[in-house]
Amino acid sequence: MRTTLTIEDGLANELKRRAIEAGKPFKQVVNEALLAGLQGPITPRLKPYRLKPVSLGAPSAAIDLVKALQLADGLEDDAIRAKLEQRK
Repeated sequence: MRTTLTIEDGLANELKRRAIEAGKPFKQVVNEALLAGLQGPITPRLKPYRLKPVSLGAPSAAIDLVKALQLADGLEDDAIRAKLEQRK
């Protein structure tokens, strides 16, 4: 089949160089390159990522989780407030 393609200059030069080295016509080298690209390896389907949970143990009695969560909430509120003030 006859068709018209626009090939980048660098790619065309590389194809011409390979045609000269192989002693083959330019169109044959182009067809072989296209065929090799189409028949190339297809990336295998990756296995889904699975995370295996690991127990970190019970929280230490020395840490007050309620106070830690209140502190985290306060820091988050401060960050949101700062973002909102920047929009003004």
